[in-house]
Amino acid sequence: MAKKVIRPLRSETDYDDALEEIERYFENEPKPDTPDADRFDLLALIIEDYERKHWPIEPPEAIDAIRYRMETGGYTQADLGRLLGSRQRASDILTRRRPLTMRMAWKLHREWGIPAEALIAPPPSRGRKSAA
Repeated sequence: MAKKVIRPLRSETDYDDALEEIERYFENEPKPDTPDADRFDLLALIIEDYERKHWPIEPPEAIDAIRYRMETGGYTQADLGRLLGSRQRASDILTRRRPLTMRMAWKLHREWGIPAEALIAPPPSRGRKSAA
């Protein structure tokens, strides 16, 4: 039986069909450097592309990203204070009384591995007032 040509996913039906096909590979993983392994890789790419376009995942807000990294990395507020210059500055950042500077964002990215896009993204708008 000839396999269908892999093409971009344009509908939920295409997406569901691709998921159904790729799931078969999970039970019988293809050997590397084979046509089946290539097909598996291509299916994964088009599925990822479809999901990114239809259900994008926005990066977390900067403070949420910092808190998450502190929790997963075992860092304390004192550790954050040492990195940013003072415990008070760390407290002000975590309570949103002070914005992150680019220098702080760079240190957090470089030293703690927090994705830069999470640290430098503008905060979400809290609703716009009309100019009436």
